[in-house]
Amino acid sequence: MIRLLKHILILALLGLPSLAAAQDGRVQRTERIAAELVAMSEWAAPGSTAIVAVRQDIEPDWHTYWRNPGDSGGATTLTWTLPGGVRAGDIVWPLPERQRLAGLMNYGYSGEVYLPVPVEIPASARAGATLSLTVKALFLVCSAEMCVPDELTLSLDLPVRDGAAPLDPRHGAAIQSILETAPRPAGIEARTALENGVLTLSATGGPLAGSDPGPSYFFPFEGGVIEHPAPQSGAWGPEGLTLRTQAGGELRSTGLQGPISGVLVTARGAWEITAEPGPGLPGSAGSGDLAPADDGPAETGPSEGVSLAGFAQAALFALFGGLILNLMPCVFPILAMKAAALTKSAHDPAHARRDGLAFLAGVLTTFLLLAGLLLALRAAGEAVGWGFQLQSAPVTAGLALLMLAVALNLSGVFHVGAGLQGAGSGPLARLPGGLGAFFTGALAVVVAAPCTAPFMAFALGAALLMPWPMALAVFLMLGLGLALPFLIVSLTPGLLSRLPRPGPWMERLKSLLAFPMYGTAAWLVWVFARQSGSEALGLLLLAAVLTAFGLWLAGVNQARRAEGGTAVVSAVAAAVALVSAFALVGVAARMPPETDVGAAGSSSLPSQPWSTAAVEAALAEGRPVLVNFTADWCVTCKINERAALGSARVEAAMEAAGAIYMVGDWTRRDDAITAELQRHGRSGVPLYLLYSPESTEPRILPQLLTEGVVIDAFNDIRP
Repeated sequence: MIRLLKHILILALLGLPSLAAAQDGRVQRTERIAAELVAMSEWAAPGSTAIVAVRQDIEPDWHTYWRNPGDSGGATTLTWTLPGGVRAGDIVWPLPERQRLAGLMNYGYSGEVYLPVPVEIPASARAGATLSLTVKALFLVCSAEMCVPDELTLSLDLPVRDGAAPLDPRHGAAIQSILETAPRPAGIEARTALENGVLTLSATGGPLAGSDPGPSYFFPFEGGVIEHPAPQSGAWGPEGLTLRTQAGGELRSTGLQGPISGVLVTARGAWEITAEPGPGLPGSAGSGDLAPADDGPAETGPSEGVSLAGFAQAALFALFGGLILNLMPCVFPILAMKAAALTKSAHDPAHARRDGLAFLAGVLTTFLLLAGLLLALRAAGEAVGWGFQLQSAPVTAGLALLMLAVALNLSGVFHVGAGLQGAGSGPLARLPGGLGAFFTGALAVVVAAPCTAPFMAFALGAALLMPWPMALAVFLMLGLGLALPFLIVSLTPGLLSRLPRPGPWMERLKSLLAFPMYGTAAWLVWVFARQSGSEALGLLLLAAVLTAFGLWLAGVNQARRAEGGTAVVSAVAAAVALVSAFALVGVAARMPPETDVGAAGSSSLPSQPWSTAAVEAALAEGRPVLVNFTADWCVTCKINERAALGSARVEAAMEAAGAIYMVGDWTRRDDAITAELQRHGRSGVPLYLLYSPESTEPRILPQLLTEGVVIDAFNDIRP
């Protein structure tokens, strides 16, 4: 997580109480937010429930989020470390603000905000003692242009004394006010119904009965229930009110499966309600229309803002991007393996057609699963982009061992399936029938996804702004492009007849193809090391040795059984070695990353980490800025950095222009980089931005760089 301890002068903006806390070392701060752990009362009595709060002081133009962040963002999370017997409850969430931005609606907070938490003090606590409370607070702090996850560790020494405690003079009144006004149940009965994409909520009883409740709004506790930017309108009656709004995408797809909970806000107050499915309640309408809530003008829903022409263009670019993806270095080992398999079945057209169609099915299914997961994570407020799977250390480690297993199989250490003439067949590819071709297609997608080809950036960036059916169609076109060359060859008898017949040469080819797979495994191990550090790398290497040993024992077992013997010992030893390897991978993947893991940029240019503040500071000095958004698992990025950005001529051109080179490392998840990629219509790396002091917007350089392209770009901005 990002920890930037700057802006010391912000103390002057926080007021005298905060200054006193800062002198005590309790206030923690980043460029965007200052936070501290404070108490409502001066002390806590044994056996009582104390109230503490995470106080946030958020910089202007930045905000944090409510428990349901809305269309983007993420709720603040608290992880406590407490003395024995002390227990912390859930956050008492203050009523959020409604924040409109670029057609989205978010729920969050700005300025100063307290998040109260009840803390149970055990009866055994000794009067006169001090309880040390520590909480790790993770804030997603966002502006109109970017989001940054800020993690701060806050602490508080809470005295224990007998008797009732007075309010803390600095924070007690503010925390008490939040507790008094925080939404809570109030005897309101509610019903909800879904019809033709419209969600209707009726509520009666309690404080709602008697008169016009005024402007009203419903905040659901969960995302996907409503279209957050859509207006909420309705009517009121003698017993309560009725609200209508557009149902969210998740609710439209699943239907109304159960009760819906949230906060109902009116001019009279705010209350927690749970609406059971059912018809509207009597007395909830008929007296007049509700005044609209003051949350800005209604805007066009996302499904109405995408033209068919834009969808067709994105789909076409996705098809081209998938075709070019076949030329990316990270795809070579998988496609070479399948080419050898196709050669084996070239003179059996039925088998060739089966393999081609199964390969296509594997590619499309995996693209669909990855795209669906990506869209679901983004709908839930997660800042992720294409290739997100290789930002996960467990996935990277698992793929490294899988590639090692494929290579060992190609080297003849063990065999899956019948016969040794299975050239071009790895453990997945040599499963019976078309199942092996299906899983090889799946493997190709998982490994190829981080290699963003030209045309993919536009297509994927556009797809992430479309309704989910259109978005999934764009991703399927990308998969079709990846599988199309292999499919065409497998379905064309004339092309198949030109391939050489199987023979002993295929065993040699199979052994040769093992080495690209060893190389892929080594690359993934290197990526894992960059993500996790040296200690985790040591465990993964040991797991690789155990994997190789276990698979060698499996090969010994196969050979013994082929000779008619028994091989119980080798089978048990192989199982123990493989299980141990998986256990070590699990331990390695859970280890916290080392803080000194270097940036991903591998060119010889002197660089500094990217941030919007650093870019703005450089531009204020009149200096151009070249930003390289990259990742260690992005092979295209590495090629560009060595072939173009590592050039002496490029370095000379940058020196002549007085430019600064910045690297945005996306090897591990970084929500700020994800937001910046999205701002420029991209869903993955590489992305190259050239900022000029004379221009308000950066120039986007091609994804495949040459030193000539970079030098010409700098020459264009020189006076």
